[in-house]
Amino acid sequence: MLATEWVAGALLAFVAALTFVAVALRYILGWSIPDAYDLSRNFLGILIFWGIAVTSFRAEHITVDLVWTQLPPRGRRGLDLLGTLFTLACMGAFAWAMLQKVLDERASGEETYDLHLRVWPFYAIAWIGLAVSVLLLLVRLARQMRAPLTVSH
Repeated sequence: MLATEWVAGALLAFVAALTFVAVALRYILGWSIPDAYDLSRNFLGILIFWGIAVTSFRAEHITVDLVWTQLPPRGRRGLDLLGTLFTLACMGAFAWAMLQKVLDERASGEETYDLHLRVWPFYAIAWIGLAVSVLLLLVRLARQMRAPLTVSH
């Protein structure tokens, strides 16, 4: 789990630094970093998918507990399990669809404009984030199922 957080954090730092340097160079020297837009766009997509993995595992996304708080412990546990199963199913479908997109991009041979970097590796790294999300959701589900009934959000 810690490695997932480090990847997401490093990508965030890289995107922020790239954007800052690209803007500074453009306005101060009138020079641009080749493919800065494509690189920041692709790395931002990767960052988002790896961030999904972190929030899926920790359950630190936005929640509305209006119904959950009114339920008895057994009902809360059932709702938590149902929510995790639903999230797992959605993320599994998303990961499968993204894998198809990775394969399509690889077959297309699409490249960035300036440096002619192949685009599919960026999609593949993003897909790995989704695959990690599915695995972490499975771990979360197993932990929820083993947790004592008194454990709550």
